[in-house]
Amino acid sequence: MQSSDRHLDAPVVYDPAFETMEPDEPQTEAGLIDALTKISETVFRHSEHAQRAVHAKSHGLLRGEIEVLPGLPTALAQGVFARPARYPVLMRLSTSPGDVLDDKVSTPRGMAIKIVGVEGARLPGSEGAVTQDLVLINGPSFSVSGAKKFLGNLKLLAATTDKAPELKKVLSAVLRGAESMLESAGIESSKLIALGGHPITHPLGETYYSQVPVLFGPYMAKISVAPVSPELQALDGSPVDLKDNPDGLRDAVIGFFGACEAQWEVRVQLCTDLQKMPIEDAAVVWPEDVSPFLPVARITVPRQVAWSGPRSYAVDDGMSFSPWHGIAEHRPLGSVMRVRRAAYEVSKRLRAAHNGRSIDEPASLDDLPD
Repeated sequence: MQSSDRHLDAPVVYDPAFETMEPDEPQTEAGLIDALTKISETVFRHSEHAQRAVHAKSHGLLRGEIEVLPGLPTALAQGVFARPARYPVLMRLSTSPGDVLDDKVSTPRGMAIKIVGVEGARLPGSEGAVTQDLVLINGPSFSVSGAKKFLGNLKLLAATTDKAPELKKVLSAVLRGAESMLESAGIESSKLIALGGHPITHPLGETYYSQVPVLFGPYMAKISVAPVSPELQALDGSPVDLKDNPDGLRDAVIGFFGACEAQWEVRVQLCTDLQKMPIEDAAVVWPEDVSPFLPVARITVPRQVAWSGPRSYAVDDGMSFSPWHGIAEHRPLGSVMRVRRAAYEVSKRLRAAHNGRSIDEPASLDDLPD
């Protein structure tokens, strides 16, 4: 930690003036709700089962423990990480579409984490809960700069939901080839990756990021979760064989946890320069030479059955994940995060109504089925 102490001297203290509403942001929020509703309703009509409007397909549902590291400097000892502690955690691995597709339609990987037993003043809408959610993607920045462009991407997703799944597999192969050519030239296209050009690699080898900032006590930060156990690190960039297996990513995760435990490190990147690390432009990668990601906690997941029908029923159908489930000291920041709040709640209510069951925040993971 000592080599990075210089980055902890001057984190920027949050000021409400750092957040600025986009023009017509309430209308953008309404459009986002409409697009997510269309995705959910389309999938429900075709399958008679309501799914999440995004990240519908889970590849791993994991129970573990997070340990907040002792001896953190003051700037890092904030919120959930204010003092050494251990909490149970639930981790959900997924990919981004709102319909459940063959894994050959290869899109960005997601990791949602629910920390259970967290105390503190709550964010609006999560009063009475004891959870803190982290909603992460395997890329350091969001695909677009703000809420209005986010809506444009979501409308495209809504228009293609549940249409031509075989064609989507062919298109994904073409996009992967195009993305590979760009990467060989040192270029990466977030749009190609989002549309299906993500390499078919093991989701457990990835590093995941909040992409957009949250409050971190009086400061502002982005969060990452990086593999640190050797067995996980060995999977970085590792291909997954999907021949004749539409659920190959899930099977790869199940196979791993049938033999190994895993450890990830939770890291925090404090905002130290508003020019280089903007709050409202979600597409900007915050430079790590200005402020590196520093460890604040470690997640350990033991060997277990990493996915099952009963666990899917409990988690995929019975729980929701949102950056707005948490304590006020980690309030989401920026337009992308602001419009997500109402949209995620509407999506949750639709899912609950169609499936005829409640979706609640857990007070414990003791009853999570195998």
